[in-house]
Amino acid sequence: MTIHVGVGGWTYEPWRGTFYPPGHPQKRELEYAGRHLTGIEINGTYYGSQKPESFANWAASVPDGFRFSVKASRFCTNRKRLSDGAASIERFLAQGITRLGDRLGPIHWQFMATKTFDRDDFAGFLDLLPDSRDGLRLRHAIEVRHESFRDPAFLDLLRTRNMAVVYADSDEFPCIDEQTADFTYARLQRSREEVETGYDAAALDHWTQRARDWAAGGRDVFLFFIAGAKVRNPAAAQAMIARLGAGN
Repeated sequence: MTIHVGVGGWTYEPWRGTFYPPGHPQKRELEYAGRHLTGIEINGTYYGSQKPESFANWAASVPDGFRFSVKASRFCTNRKRLSDGAASIERFLAQGITRLGDRLGPIHWQFMATKTFDRDDFAGFLDLLPDSRDGLRLRHAIEVRHESFRDPAFLDLLRTRNMAVVYADSDEFPCIDEQTADFTYARLQRSREEVETGYDAAALDHWTQRARDWAAGGRDVFLFFIAGAKVRNPAAAQAMIARLGAGN
């Protein structure tokens, strides 16, 4: 597949009995998620390092074609001068993310809403992000949350490095709808608890078509239902996957 659809993480108590069947073993939740979704955004890496063996085990738990995105450490992005973060970036990359192998999707670099655009500092930061590691290609998705990034200079920095600006559909943060790489990374954050599938049929049809439009010409798409009514996000992802499979 060129369109990967999923959620953030796989361990969430309210999903037990709603997404995961009642009584399903918790240690096999990722295996179940891997059979019903086509992607997962790993968020635990934002808060702390993981063991290399964990990445290898996660990769072994999901089928061919599944992709994980990996959220970069907050110690890389939540700093006054981004271009001084080489050591933090190396620690993040060295924890073993390449053990995901061909299940590795983009690395997701998320910035605080208070971070404003400084061209020279941001260019220096982007130059610290490598194109590959341990023989694996690395793709980088950049999520900014301040209006100052609506700047052609920011988009030019990403385009020259083939890095994607994250499409964030949110009530809280700006949405920059630009294609700056050979892949698209979208985070949809408006699911509603009163709707069984998180989004109603019209909204799901809309986002399914947007995903197809983004994928036109062979571009990979990574689309995650995040935040909002989190309990409904797996149902939203499955509903979109069904539409993609049915050609709707």
